[in-house]
Amino acid sequence: MDNETIVAIATANGIGSIAIVRLSGDDALEIVKKLTKKENFQPRYATLTNVYDKTDALIDETIVIYFQAPRSFTGEDVVEIQCHGGFIVAQSILQAALDRGARLAQPGEFSKRAFFNGRIDLSEAEAIAQLIEAKSEDAAKILARQVKGSLKEFIESVRDEIIHILAYSEVSIDYAEEDLPDDLVAQIKDKLQKLHKQLEKTLHASKSRSGLMQGFRVAIVGKPNVGKSSLLNALLNYNRAIVSDIAGTTRDTIEEQVKIGTHLIRIVDTAGIREASDAIEKIGIERSLEAIEQSDIVVALFDASREFDDEDAQIVQLLQETDKEKIIIKNKIDLKQKLVCKVGFDLELNSKDDVSALIEQLQLIMDKSNISDEMMLISQRQIAAVQQTMQNIQEAFTPLADQELEIFSWHLNEAVKSMASITRPFDNDEMLDKMFSSFCLGK
Repeated sequence: MDNETIVAIATANGIGSIAIVRLSGDDALEIVKKLTKKENFQPRYATLTNVYDKTDALIDETIVIYFQAPRSFTGEDVVEIQCHGGFIVAQSILQAALDRGARLAQPGEFSKRAFFNGRIDLSEAEAIAQLIEAKSEDAAKILARQVKGSLKEFIESVRDEIIHILAYSEVSIDYAEEDLPDDLVAQIKDKLQKLHKQLEKTLHASKSRSGLMQGFRVAIVGKPNVGKSSLLNALLNYNRAIVSDIAGTTRDTIEEQVKIGTHLIRIVDTAGIREASDAIEKIGIERSLEAIEQSDIVVALFDASREFDDEDAQIVQLLQETDKEKIIIKNKIDLKQKLVCKVGFDLELNSKDDVSALIEQLQLIMDKSNISDEMMLISQRQIAAVQQTMQNIQEAFTPLADQELEIFSWHLNEAVKSMASITRPFDNDEMLDKMFSSFCLGK
């Protein structure tokens, strides 16, 4: 890591009461002294002071807080300047810091420096990044625990268990001419099986609760003119989608966000699924099928006022083929009933009037995802590392049974490396650069 002093605006752009400009590096304090024309800053105390540009013109009256290395987020000297919010003031202070020798920070560079200086590990860094974009209160609580090191403790406990088993093997290699006692092989196998099962539970819990982290995606599907757009408008509480009696009015997917309970969800209104009459409608239907595949919950609508037909049958087939959470609705129940269908309906309603029952059902499904107390992996990178660990454990059983201890030990060493990569993979700079670059500027 270089020792250049970096600077960035750490708060979101826009109008607000305050904004924060953050500096980190060897010259952070000296640059702020020049900005403020003030020499003394007591660490961790808020100091009211003016900030000036390179022409000595007053920019703003600010609060400056100095965090002395190594007791700072990055492990370097860090100074935060709290100024009045808005589009101009923070940008002016940022430019004044650049004029006095600071460099504009790259996205995620503050967190990257914290990682390299040992202030956080990679699991904590990822938790920080996702906490900023948390889509539910439950997700925020899980991520807050991981920022404090709960995932790191889990990873270290698994790693220590593998190393403990590996120690048996390494010692036994010295006595390779003698057969291992049967009870020792059985003990090692039992420990590995329990560890594999534990990781399997963690992996399953993480995949089943992915919507909790990323925000649940809800796809509204059905044949044309069953009330999908009316349902979307009712959930949003305003007319977002065009509603018409003409089949095929919605010719593309429409996506909107809405908060239900403690969850911020993305609702996708899809084009009616049927045999397309033109190329544009065909593209819209293809996107609808993609939306179903990418969703966490599928809300399927059937029109109670029309007879069951081939288009309805196509929807039923799609529901049978997907393993997503499903809510099947008989819609337009205020009209004369003509629908005869073997599908088991979860709800009956009129999407133009009251959709509270659907909201309650969605909330129940989403809340259910946080019942498990299993440790949760929060990124595809972490999931891949655990899968690789499980694969190496599984492949270690065969050489263990044949008492080929060198091969057995090799698989366990690979398992240790995979688990360690979740917290501190020093051997892959390219991966680290890519990961930290996805962080927001100023973090």
